[in-house]
Amino acid sequence: MRKLILGLAITLDGYIEGPNGEYDWCFTDQDYGLNEFFERIDAIFIGRKSYEMMQKQSDSSNGEAIPGMPALTEYVFSKTLTSVKEGAVLISGDSMAEARRIKNLPGKDIWLFGGASLYDALMKEGLVDELWMSVHPILLGTGKRLFREQSDRRQLTLLDSKIYETGLVSVRYSIV
Repeated sequence: MRKLILGLAITLDGYIEGPNGEYDWCFTDQDYGLNEFFERIDAIFIGRKSYEMMQKQSDSSNGEAIPGMPALTEYVFSKTLTSVKEGAVLISGDSMAEARRIKNLPGKDIWLFGGASLYDALMKEGLVDELWMSVHPILLGTGKRLFREQSDRRQLTLLDSKIYETGLVSVRYSIV
């Protein structure tokens, strides 16, 4: 079965974006393991807000939402969208059943890119296999938190960690 890997930037105090949706605090001076990660995946799960943000970024940067990102099958999870760009797949019905079905398809691992709500729902269903966090050395103090209340504890096993000269710490955990 393919692994579903939450991979994203986060501040030391647990925020994934600032109070106005900004992510200008994310380091972009090097790839921080992203190109190696891209070799592991062939699909991306993305929520509506993150999808729309990526579309805006793509439109303003010659079609490249994330520098170096290969062509991936995009699964857009939304209850409100009625269409997505050509080549993307809209998931709007029983999204957790559909996520399970996609994980069972042959292929490489899947990147859970965005959406705290999507992450929360997938985590509650036990569908997230790994957390790969790029912890940025900043305290935002406010914004959107990634981690919400969970009904039970989840044990994690450290798979890898790397410290960069910039102070960014990359950590990768499997969820037990």
